[in-house]
Amino acid sequence: MPLIDPRTGVVRYEKARASEGFTLFTTLGKTTTRLIDMDGEVVQEWDLPSEPGNYAYLLENGNLLAAVRTEEGPEGLPAKGGRLMEIDWSGNLVWEYIDHAQHHDFRRCANGNTVYLGWELLDEELQKKVPGGIVGQEHPDGIYGDYIREIDQQGDVIWEWYAAKELDMAQFPLDPTVHRKEYAHANTIFPCENGDYIINWRFNNTMLRIDRETKDVVWHLTEPTYGQHHDVQELDNKNILFFANGTDVHVHGSKTGSAVIELDPKTNEEVWRYEGYPRCSFMSWFISGCQRLDNGNTLICEGLWGRVFEVTRDCEIVWEYVSPFVVDYPHPEYEATNVIFRSYRYGRDSKQIRNRV
Repeated sequence: MPLIDPRTGVVRYEKARASEGFTLFTTLGKTTTRLIDMDGEVVQEWDLPSEPGNYAYLLENGNLLAAVRTEEGPEGLPAKGGRLMEIDWSGNLVWEYIDHAQHHDFRRCANGNTVYLGWELLDEELQKKVPGGIVGQEHPDGIYGDYIREIDQQGDVIWEWYAAKELDMAQFPLDPTVHRKEYAHANTIFPCENGDYIINWRFNNTMLRIDRETKDVVWHLTEPTYGQHHDVQELDNKNILFFANGTDVHVHGSKTGSAVIELDPKTNEEVWRYEGYPRCSFMSWFISGCQRLDNGNTLICEGLWGRVFEVTRDCEIVWEYVSPFVVDYPHPEYEATNVIFRSYRYGRDSKQIRNRV
């Protein structure tokens, strides 16, 4: 059994400056989603029927929306889900939808529909048009592409968007350091208030906004020096918040490290940044996320280390938690780790929690 670092649980808590509430997370490689209080005590658990397709989060009605892995669908691609499930506070299944190609991210929209990311195997002509990447490192099936699919409560498809068909791929080539199994490894789908979608791709260092009505790209940012990114989202002030992984490909040496960044999409200039000091003290080369809290603080999930912490606008840590839940059995990806894809904080009086804890 792997040794559990004694510095787990809540290792820092400044009550006067932290945003009080409950934090939700799911350990990859395990089948339990946990809700903890500010002292790190588990106050609620949901047992999933199989490993998570990366994460789960609470809807405003208090139910858990999760993706779990199915046996069918493409093999050898990361962060596969396949089964979307809405589960109530007592663990009862109240809604589900199956698409064995679903992966990474999914969201319940304001109109009650659900949007998610999926893979499609590109035809031979489209595969020939995929630019960049390491030639010869294709998937045994060929090259997969990402799609966005919005469904209603009955599971009927309302809206679709296919990256390899809708994008000018020549404008957004794969990074020359990555494989060509997929174009281009989407990891975030975020519904904007006006109905547009923000989507993030790791393998071409690109985040962009799609007009839901026209299906046109109305904003994009391609910046390899961020070292790929996750959890790109629009804030209430219309700025963009995201986790810049800082994967050591284009930036080396003392500047290597992750960052959480807020930028103004009108100028693509940064207006706020959190990073470690030294830079390498805060680093998760994959997964990970961030959330702007009601008090202006930011919750950060440093996924590689199972670490979730809260920082002020002045970048001071006021709450810090390291998950003690380690995958203590043989696992092809996550053995002896406590990694977390994404986490969320919910206030005690929030719609998600209200009178339930």
